Amino acid sequence: MKRMLVLQLARFGDLVQTRRLLATLTRDVRPLGGEVHLVVDTSLLGLARRLYPEVAVHGLAVHRKPDDAAAAAARTVFAELAGLCFEAVYCLNFSPLAMAVAAMFPPEIQRGYRLHAGQPDKDALLRLVFRLARDRRGAGINLADIWAHLADRPVAARTVNPPAVAGDGGVGVALAGREARRSLPPEILAPVVRTLFRATGGRRVLLFGTAAQAPAARALLRRLDPAVAGACRNLTGQTDLPGLIDALTGLSVLVTPDTGVMHLAAALGVPVMAFFLSSAWCHETGPYGAGHRVWQAVTECAPCLEAAPCPNALACLAPLADPGLCRLVAGSTKAAVPSGLVGYVTDCDALGTLCRPVAGEDPTVGSRTAVRALVARRLGSDLPLAADLSPALVQALTVESDWMLPPPGRPAAGEW
Repeated sequence: MKRMLVLQLARFGDLVQTRRLLATLTRDVRPLGGEVHLVVDTSLLGLARRLYPEVAVHGLAVHRKPDDAAAAAARTVFAELAGLCFEAVYCLNFSPLAMAVAAMFPPEIQRGYRLHAGQPDKDALLRLVFRLARDRRGAGINLADIWAHLADRPVAARTVNPPAVAGDGGVGVALAGREARRSLPPEILAPVVRTLFRATGGRRVLLFGTAAQAPAARALLRRLDPAVAGACRNLTGQTDLPGLIDALTGLSVLVTPDTGVMHLAAALGVPVMAFFLSSAWCHETGPYGAGHRVWQAVTECAPCLEAAPCPNALACLAPLADPGLCRLVAGSTKAAVPSGLVGYVTDCDALGTLCRPVAGEDPTVGSRTAVRALVARRLGSDLPLAADLSPALVQALTVESDWMLPPPGRPAAGEW
């Protein structure tokens, strides 16, 4: 029996972004009676099984304090996996634990990240992605597509998520992501919510977040008009991850920063209105599929490094604080776009999902187009090469080792 294994030991949003890779592997093995297996953190078991009913899901206690019970459960999972014969093992996380799990299997079947001769190693595509990270503004390949292209012939990007279609369930609001500076503060978020509430017929507003985000929900409610606040239902801390699917289904729009809730909404076909700033870059982790809207801060310092403190007093927040933003959110084509802000609509091409500029001045669209064409050519996709693809760009993204045979012991799979 043909079996594939995917190791996705990161968090909520990453699990949803694995959708295209899992769809590709399922397409390849299911008609032959094969199986796709997925390893996730135990906190995500319920969601993973709901999202991927055709996949066998296993859980490891990755994001909790280890104890004897977790260790015993891990040994059981390792024994189950060791007893199965896999044709390929896809390790999607650059972490010691993930690579240690991948090391249970023969090196010739490992894809993605792995240990080689005791040192971290990765496929050629991931080595190229690390080079692209030197200039995040000029690159921008969606993470879901990077993972999907670790497999051969990934399914078409347009088939991964349903098209974005507004329901009549009102406005959803994802209050914050894991990093507060990547989210809109209540004084900026409130006018946006008010505008969309009226634009969608004034039905209701659902507030999503963990229990820790309940203060943010209360701060938002205090800044809303009584009519809007009265239509709000505060769900912070009240929905588990599988239940979040039911709460999101049928919404008119989800207002969100770069969050796992955003990726889940896109997977359900709920239209997303996303706001990206600070270290969040929509060309890397924006909503997947066609028809979503993104407002991206493109100040000179963006995107920054998440792990480093901001030296510019969150200058990227200023364009989003401009009063003209609400007119743009309402759909005005006459409102001026604040300097340092670009509006995008998501779309799909032969490589995957991309954000197409529709408002404001996009300073890096030319370089991103050229990089996408170069990556697509490396992968064998039929995306036309950009007219401005220069020898300097090719040289900057190519190293001699790309054209060498892998060293002894490293699998040839995953090389160019």
